Amino acid sequence: MKKVFRLKDLDCANCAAKMEAAINKLDGVTKATISFMTQRLTIECEEGRMDEIVAKAEKAIKQVEPDCTLVK
Repeated sequence: MKKVFRLKDLDCANCAAKMEAAINKLDGVTKATISFMTQRLTIECEEGRMDEIVAKAEKAIKQVEPDCTLVK
């Protein structure tokens, strides 16, 4: 399953790379990419686990950049 989300207030390309690495380490994530230029997060994961993984991804994003939010 693949979904694309918009990121709001992502200010730093280095932070985007840190977020991407953290989300890729989450259990169930096949592949996650963040484009700093388009402010987009793409998550590929196991079927049926998207809600759980998105919640964990939001926490990972907030740990790196507290002002950044994931728009659902």
